[in-house]
Amino acid sequence: MGTLVILAIDTTSDSASIALVEGATVIEEVLLESPDGFAHVLFDEIDRLRSRHNIAMDQIDAFAVAAGPGSFTGVRVGLTAAKGMAEATGRKVVAVSNLQALASLGTLPLRAVVIDARRGDIYGAVYDAALNPVSRELVIKYDDWLRTLPTTDLEYITSGFPITGVENARVTQAPRALAGAIGKIAALRFAAGLAEDPSTVDANYVRRSDAEVFWKDTGVALAPHE
Repeated sequence: MGTLVILAIDTTSDSASIALVEGATVIEEVLLESPDGFAHVLFDEIDRLRSRHNIAMDQIDAFAVAAGPGSFTGVRVGLTAAKGMAEATGRKVVAVSNLQALASLGTLPLRAVVIDARRGDIYGAVYDAALNPVSRELVIKYDDWLRTLPTTDLEYITSGFPITGVENARVTQAPRALAGAIGKIAALRFAAGLAEDPSTVDANYVRRSDAEVFWKDTGVALAPHE
């Protein structure tokens, strides 16, 4: 066992995943499918994953979590789980953008990443090979986003969203499980001293929820929904 073990969680989309990461190595990554959501299956799956590798909770050095963008409910489930386990064990949390995790799967110097945001929108951004943002994360119409991008030497990385309207596009289809990629990014951040106290970790929604929009526009609270 190395000196740094990270448990990574991603529950932001229809397919969730968890992973144990040791340094730069993914020990095991597990894809989770649950039509009824992941809150009621997540901890049992984590316990089974730990048991398979004889890793006790107090042997985990930090928790990594996909902070969004994605399903509002899914984002909250993952964050709540990671923050709760970190608080219980006195550990820190590294929150990672799903878009940055997608960018880590590319190979070209410039990587345009895109996730279906539904309602006719996409989440999009451009990262460089060091995973630094070249253009900020946006929620935007796909065609409008294309017009903001460089026209050459660009790799498109997507998790199922169809890339259209680009001639000779270099397209990388990401796997449904992203927890391993999230854990590896978190390991680098942890080593650089960038892990956070769980109380300070927040979601990366990119777009406000309907409840927040309604509140700001009317001053009347609205029950959140997808």
